[in-house]
Amino acid sequence: MDSLQIIILALIQGITEFLPISSSGHLILPAQLLGWQDQGLAFDVAVHLGTLAAVVGYFRKDLMNIAFDWLGSLAGKEKTVNSRLGWYLIFATFPAVLFGLALKAVGLDEAMRTVAVIAGTTLIFGALLGYADLKGKRVQPLEKLSFKQAMIIGFAQALALIPGTSRSGITMTAALMLGLTREASARFSFLLSIPVILGAGLLLVLDLLQDTSSIDWNVLLSGAAVAAVSAWICIHFFLSFINRIGLMPFVIYRFILGAVLLWVTLV
Repeated sequence: MDSLQIIILALIQGITEFLPISSSGHLILPAQLLGWQDQGLAFDVAVHLGTLAAVVGYFRKDLMNIAFDWLGSLAGKEKTVNSRLGWYLIFATFPAVLFGLALKAVGLDEAMRTVAVIAGTTLIFGALLGYADLKGKRVQPLEKLSFKQAMIIGFAQALALIPGTSRSGITMTAALMLGLTREASARFSFLLSIPVILGAGLLLVLDLLQDTSSIDWNVLLSGAAVAAVSAWICIHFFLSFINRIGLMPFVIYRFILGAVLLWVTLV
């Protein structure tokens, strides 16, 4: 890949990983519209690690507090909001793991990566996101999250394995429907992304170890750096403005993206 391709693809991964607009919908467009070849497994690993570094770095204080209190709960100390949140994040990750393994076992994980599927899910789940943003009560803070609510959001996250759904989009949709505030929905969505991105990255690394093609480390490091910086900026500004701008701009954007993808399937 040349420098322009590296920057564009890494920016797409970094920005769309955490915005509710579907990263798979965007990553398929350069190949369809510009005729670019697939970026390759090694590059996918690099940008995933870049986005993981961004979200871990941004929430490092929250993660340290959660980990400290969670370990304390294992030692028999009094439960806290952070220790409960730690357990919620662990258990809410299981649905996506199990669903992902099931899809891989039957070979549907790659079979669903078509423009038509991504176009449909971009539109359908975009409409659900808009409905949740309009109809959700948006009154419950993250501190009041229950185990049942966390698991519902976790099961919703499993649907993001269907290309075009958007992991952040579907988890925020579920959280808003359960009455959480926009900021609480986004924060839990981002925290819940960490074990999923880590797991996906590890699977990609295992696949990469079996890949005999040569690796251009300059390309990988450049891609990881661009993805990390763009993802960190995206998280920061999204959390800063979500209460003011709401989610409707992203819903409208998803409708436009879905229409473009439908057009791509017809031409």
